[in-house]
Amino acid sequence: MTSDFTGDDSVAASPGDETAGAAPLPPARDAGPAAGDGGGGGDDGPGLRASLEAILLVADEPVPEVLIAQVLERPRHEVADGLRALSAEYASDGRGFDLREIAGGWRFYTREDCAPLVERFVRDGQEVRLTQAALETLAVIAYRQPVSRARVSAVRGVNCDGVIRTLVLRGLVEDSGTDPETGAILYRTTGYFLERLGMASLDELPDLAPFLPENIEDIEDNERTRA
Repeated sequence: MTSDFTGDDSVAASPGDETAGAAPLPPARDAGPAAGDGGGGGDDGPGLRASLEAILLVADEPVPEVLIAQVLERPRHEVADGLRALSAEYASDGRGFDLREIAGGWRFYTREDCAPLVERFVRDGQEVRLTQAALETLAVIAYRQPVSRARVSAVRGVNCDGVIRTLVLRGLVEDSGTDPETGAILYRTTGYFLERLGMASLDELPDLAPFLPENIEDIEDNERTRA
């Protein structure tokens, strides 16, 4: 089976108040400039500004101020001031992204007027084919759908969360509900997937039997145990 899919198998991007169980915060330190010690480092590590940006860059959901304060061992009000200063700076500079306080936490988001460009890049802007990892993940979903991320990861032997997010963004895979037993999200291929492969239905997928190992039943039993 051949494919002319284009894309990448990684996407970058990717609550609430203090609770009684939160760890106590250390005494306040000098907060420095409004945006948080200017991002400079030193003997004690990176400054507040750089630390905030580093954490938020890898966050795939809004991060609460109290959690950031605990990780950085800084007073919460200092972290809050630094976040607001960064948000205001990004907005005034006209960056392609915003730092927003949403759902009880902070996260980077693409600016609204840049959204069409990002969508074009994700869907059509890359000229390389899908990586081997993305093609393998797509094949597992196509032949085992509806299937959970855990089952796909078990089949491939590696975590597939990032790859699946990319396939969803590319319009090749979609949410098909949840598993009634585990509550896990299930995934299936889309009409766009069939269109790209030039097929009318999933019945036209090639038969896998000639390519399966002789001990396939033992392998499947192991997969069920790990999933």
